[in-house]
Amino acid sequence: MTAPGVSRPAASGSDVRIAAIDIGSNSVRQIIADVSLAGQIRVVDEMKAMPRLGDGLESTGLLSTDAIAQAVAAVQRMVVLARQLGAVRLEIVATSAVRDAGNAIEFTEQVYEATGERVRVLTGEEEALLSFRSALAHFELGAGRTVVMDIGGGSLELVLSKDGLIERVASLPFGAVRMTERFLTPAVRPRRVRALREYVRDGLKKAVPVKDWRGAQIIGSGGTFTNLAGIVLARQHVAVRSPHGTRVTRVELEHALDWLQRLDSDERRLVPGLNPARSDIIVAGLAVAAEVLSRFDPHDLLVSAYGIREGLLLETARVTPVVADPGEARERSVREFAERCHYEAPHAKQVRALSLQLFDALAPRLGLSADDRRMLADAALLHDVGYHINYEKHHKHSFHLISHAELLGMTPAEQVAIAHVARYHRGAPPKLKHPGFGQLDRNMRERITKLSAILRFADGMDRGHVAAVGGVAVKWTSDALRVMPTEADGATNIRLECWGASRKRHLLEAVLDRPVVVLMPDGTEVMTDDDGEIE
Repeated sequence: MTAPGVSRPAASGSDVRIAAIDIGSNSVRQIIADVSLAGQIRVVDEMKAMPRLGDGLESTGLLSTDAIAQAVAAVQRMVVLARQLGAVRLEIVATSAVRDAGNAIEFTEQVYEATGERVRVLTGEEEALLSFRSALAHFELGAGRTVVMDIGGGSLELVLSKDGLIERVASLPFGAVRMTERFLTPAVRPRRVRALREYVRDGLKKAVPVKDWRGAQIIGSGGTFTNLAGIVLARQHVAVRSPHGTRVTRVELEHALDWLQRLDSDERRLVPGLNPARSDIIVAGLAVAAEVLSRFDPHDLLVSAYGIREGLLLETARVTPVVADPGEARERSVREFAERCHYEAPHAKQVRALSLQLFDALAPRLGLSADDRRMLADAALLHDVGYHINYEKHHKHSFHLISHAELLGMTPAEQVAIAHVARYHRGAPPKLKHPGFGQLDRNMRERITKLSAILRFADGMDRGHVAAVGGVAVKWTSDALRVMPTEADGATNIRLECWGASRKRHLLEAVLDRPVVVLMPDGTEVMTDDDGEIE
């Protein structure tokens, strides 16, 4: 599945424009999108309001009059927008707050009177299954055990799956708004956070098993997790368009929770990466998340930027996401993005093949890993997508397109690195003064520079875009790296390709700290002068 985008492309004949409205305990959120039969989602528009329906529910058992009025007004605006944008299907669902309220019928009747649309009140299990459907579309769940958790305002949903098949579903009253009211009102205090965690810990022990599930992959959906990712990324000085796919370790979660619970409310609103509107309930959300991780004992959790709304879109379109094995969603996502940018597939695939041959020969000496190899493969396939804008400075256009793409199966930091590697396949080498690059940590800058050097050289080896080079042999000598490309079947001359590689050797020489000598198949050395002409 292709993840949601942010543009407004025209729907194809097979696409259905659907609007999904999720009425939660904390917010009311709408997404309008064109959904294809294959499950591709192209977002047309989004709208959000925060009437806080769950406020006071824990103590009164009722939705407040003010919250009802604000929520109904928000839904009314969203229905009008959906109709104006031509949605042919409109689905409105309500979750924990409405489900648990004594005056739920009064609320749903007011929505119907204002909009003419019915509200479907989800059970806890239905809510959990929508979150799982969304996770299935955006992550690789085909191998091993996975726990998908969604923390809303009123409840915590857990889905335990093995090899993409659901084994257990649980809905527990541990939502961020509900826990804040019960334990952290009127103010957050460490002792109150401890009491909250003990309460959640006891509930989890009774509701979910641990046997066979320790170390399972954990995916977190909901505002608690996207804000956690925002905080962690801000502390790492990583700027990304979306936190989707961020990996947060248990240690990072616990550090964030310990830090935030010791701030007052005004200080929390100023925390970089945290939405100020969520500052009053973030501590409760993180405390619940910390206890879930403690229960299943994973090393880290994966953050999902998608949840119930996206699951609702797929359900309404009657699309069942395909279970993806490890690496499959990432490969498919990168390929489909390249295709949408009308990339030159033969050249991109040739450069990727040559890049990976060089990587395998050079990685041990450059200290590069299997993760770096995957980043290089993706950057090589995408390095010229900037042609989609125009040729002039297309490497910079590639950087911006990749940075803002919806790519699955990778962390935001990896996506940023891939964008930089693609950007540096030509033009000036990486410099600290370049926007975005200088803000990265030193280790990431060094990795990007090494991978860019390999990609540049490989790109030069397909200078004619005809895949004339069939392979490349690398030999280390005492004073140089000697590279001999070989002719592909049917090729009669690779002089241009050898010249292109030699012309783009300089960054590779810098990272290897030795000359790079390109040899013709007959052993003749190919060197270029500063103007790129054959000497």
